[in-house]
Amino acid sequence: MKEDTLQKSELKKSCVNCGAELLYAPGTSDLNCNYCGHTEEIIPFRNEFEELELKAYLSEMGGQSHSEEITMLHCKNCGANQHVEENYKSLHCVYCSMPLIVEDAYKEDWIIPGAVLPFQIDQVKAHVVFKNWVKKLWFAPNKLKKATLDPKNTKGLYMPYWTFDAQLDATYTGQRGEYYYVSKTVGSGKNRRTVQERRTRWYPAAGSISGFVDDILEKASKQRSGIIPKKISRWNLKLLKPFDSSFLAGFITEKYTITLKDGHIEAEKEANVIADRWVKRDIGGDTQRISSLDMRLTEETFKHILLPVYVSAYKFKEKSYNFFVNGESGKLSGKRPYSFWKIFFFVLFIIAIIGLIIFFVN
Repeated sequence: MKEDTLQKSELKKSCVNCGAELLYAPGTSDLNCNYCGHTEEIIPFRNEFEELELKAYLSEMGGQSHSEEITMLHCKNCGANQHVEENYKSLHCVYCSMPLIVEDAYKEDWIIPGAVLPFQIDQVKAHVVFKNWVKKLWFAPNKLKKATLDPKNTKGLYMPYWTFDAQLDATYTGQRGEYYYVSKTVGSGKNRRTVQERRTRWYPAAGSISGFVDDILEKASKQRSGIIPKKISRWNLKLLKPFDSSFLAGFITEKYTITLKDGHIEAEKEANVIADRWVKRDIGGDTQRISSLDMRLTEETFKHILLPVYVSAYKFKEKSYNFFVNGESGKLSGKRPYSFWKIFFFVLFIIAIIGLIIFFVN
């Protein structure tokens, strides 16, 4: 990427009417002014994703290209590292809600994202999803329900992920199993009956497979708290757009803490699972056995991408709880606290009802 393109993409955009900072409007391709309502279309500097050659980036020299310096804030409470845009006024950790000290900001290099999936739902809608979910929770503490009254407690966060592409080729040996059935008599006397017992004939199999593996998704961040639940960790990657920092305006961005090398190791494991699935399909039959599998990955490329999540942090009895809303689909997941006293009085109520029933029956 050319250096002048980088500089342009990092400039803060101001409203031409009132001078206020423009923020990204979720679900659109526009920047919006919250003061006068002016909108401005985000025009990407490139129309296609740039797939970066993996081998070059796994070396020190390759890692220095396509990178830039960003300002990071470190949460001393939970350890999360976050990049906060200048226009984001609430400087609190997105995971534990503890204040972030601006004076502790530091500079750090990162591989520039190649793509971003912009938020498709806004903060208000995400907060409504969270609020409706809390209303349905049995035995939820009253403080938790009060926490849902303020939408500011729900923050938008761009999570870093790695995606890997590669040409996969493999040779294999194994066996193809074909089912057949034989009649078998079981039991005795009145319980005597004939059943069909399934058996398998095995035939040797060998061959090769080849195909392109597209967008193996691996998480690029792991903190002591705030792990994104698998329940909401599915995004429609067809909605990815070439990276433009304008999409980050008004949101927090987390920097990757899982290195590209470690992410690639996990991607290779996933590629092995894919190769195993392809081999079984190639062997055919009713069931399969794989004796050996020699997999090779070539033409490997990767992207650093950002995916949208809304996070609401809540503290109850010195323990932190996080609730997550997928910023694209609106799906919610999280661990919730329970109110001891609500459960206690509910149990007493049930015991009292049972006691009254016994009293009237007698």
